[in-house]
Amino acid sequence: MPTPAPVPPSGLKPVQLPRSDRVLLLVDFINPLDFPGGEHLAPPAVAAARATAGLKQRLTAEGVVTIFANDNYGVWHSDFHSMVATCVGMEGPAGEIARLLYPQAGDLAILKPRHSAFFASPLDLLLTGMRASELVICGLATDICVQLTAGDAFLREYRLWVPSDCTAAESEAAKAASLAYMANVFKCDTARSTRARRARGAGSARA
Repeated sequence: MPTPAPVPPSGLKPVQLPRSDRVLLLVDFINPLDFPGGEHLAPPAVAAARATAGLKQRLTAEGVVTIFANDNYGVWHSDFHSMVATCVGMEGPAGEIARLLYPQAGDLAILKPRHSAFFASPLDLLLTGMRASELVICGLATDICVQLTAGDAFLREYRLWVPSDCTAAESEAAKAASLAYMANVFKCDTARSTRARRARGAGSARA
């Protein structure tokens, strides 16, 4: 595997947000998986990360911007790239996932204090500045952080795609129930990432 391109530090220079009608939102993939139940989540999380890495490559080629939305695990003096470096150096699934989805130059990142990527985070401001109207949400876990993020996005009238092969939960039953709920209630497209192209008219649409 080629060495991932590092994200160059921008120092204190302001960076103009890119325009991106569609945004790929990666929720909690950079994750030590050291919590109770993490051993059940780890194998499907690796599979989801592999599928997401392929999707990310395709969407990036189309000009879609990626935002990592990650827990800070209660360490408020930490930063996202320190967490990436820590996870990349880990053995096992956590390290494999971090290496598969290592942030590239041009990717954006936020830290979130709770389950939804929108709660008490700058995500809303970023998406508004980027003129986004559609979110592609991938990550961990399907029935917790992904679902709550999709719910908040639905309230904000984003079109939503949650690719079923790009999320993972501690059980297949929990994942299936969550995907069905998001499809029925939040009007999410839950088709797999490998289909040719998403029907962009599905779901809500921001004015």
